[in-house]
Amino acid sequence: MARIVPRHSKKAGLRPGAVVYVGRDRTQKVEIDCIRYDAENLTEQRVERPDDCFPLVEAPTVNWLKVYGIHDVSVIEHLGEKLGLHPLITEDIANTAVRPTVEDLGDKIVVILKRLILNEKDASLGSEQMTIIFTANAVISFQEREGSPFEAVRDRLKKTVPRVRFMNSDYLAYTLMDALVDDYFVTLEQVGDKLESIQDELVKNPKPGHLQTIFEIKRELLVFRRAVWPLREAIGNLSRTDSSLIHDTTDPYLRDLYDHTIQVIDTVETLRDMAAGLLDIYLSSVSNRMNEVMKVLTIIGVIFIPLGFLAGVYGMNFDRSVSAFNLPELGFKYGYPLFWLVVIGVALSLVAFFKKKNWM
Repeated sequence: MARIVPRHSKKAGLRPGAVVYVGRDRTQKVEIDCIRYDAENLTEQRVERPDDCFPLVEAPTVNWLKVYGIHDVSVIEHLGEKLGLHPLITEDIANTAVRPTVEDLGDKIVVILKRLILNEKDASLGSEQMTIIFTANAVISFQEREGSPFEAVRDRLKKTVPRVRFMNSDYLAYTLMDALVDDYFVTLEQVGDKLESIQDELVKNPKPGHLQTIFEIKRELLVFRRAVWPLREAIGNLSRTDSSLIHDTTDPYLRDLYDHTIQVIDTVETLRDMAAGLLDIYLSSVSNRMNEVMKVLTIIGVIFIPLGFLAGVYGMNFDRSVSAFNLPELGFKYGYPLFWLVVIGVALSLVAFFKKKNWM
């Protein structure tokens, strides 16, 4: 599950710009794919060393460099030097605790985003940092591992001929960001389905386990909020920038992407309100169940109070031979059946009274 408060302790005491990987421990090798394409042709290959990709990126086509893994600091530093990135930007690429942001460096634009993944096994929410850097003819994407919404963009590139829409690097960068935002909607739908199913169960049969599930969902939505609110500001700044890297044809798409981030935020806030409402429903349902139990126990107690009184009176063992006034019923032939007739009559009368008052 993603942490609400990220850990920064690894960077304590280091110089500004020191590249330190902050995130989950990973041991796999950093992989780099290079995709080059124009209107008619597309080539894709995996390079063995970071230096092998730069001659490919410098080609006159649109070039997409995909880096899988940011845990190897030496690779990230080397790529940052080759790309001419400021040390602080290189530092942020390896730090998964950085909030989403956009940096306009003149000849390149850096976009840092968060991908949120709902684990199907335990329904926990995981976080993955994605960094997109684009120049006039190249896009470099960094992600923690293989497999992401970016793969769908790669598949579209392969199937789309001619690739006129993808002929600018800024449009390709927009497409990657749009795929990530669309993935937010998918994850939020899954969270919404969880909330709706829990709501139905709470009304019918609230259980203590539901309370823990509600708090887990509230935690997940808080992580979602921390990822999406800064993204709105970042996308808004990108849509309003006057950078020469953003073409006029891409501006409407960026504004539409900004609207999508607003929709994501609205959905997150709606689900947060819904989760808070579920907590109220749980507490109300538990309280109502307790009231029902207490009502039944009270009714039983009230019914047996007069019966216990009668039984107590006739269990006092008065001596009939001393006085005729010592419980005259003790000498009555049908005293015992009469006693039970009175007891049953009192109980039925109380039940009828409770029903008339709608207490039962």
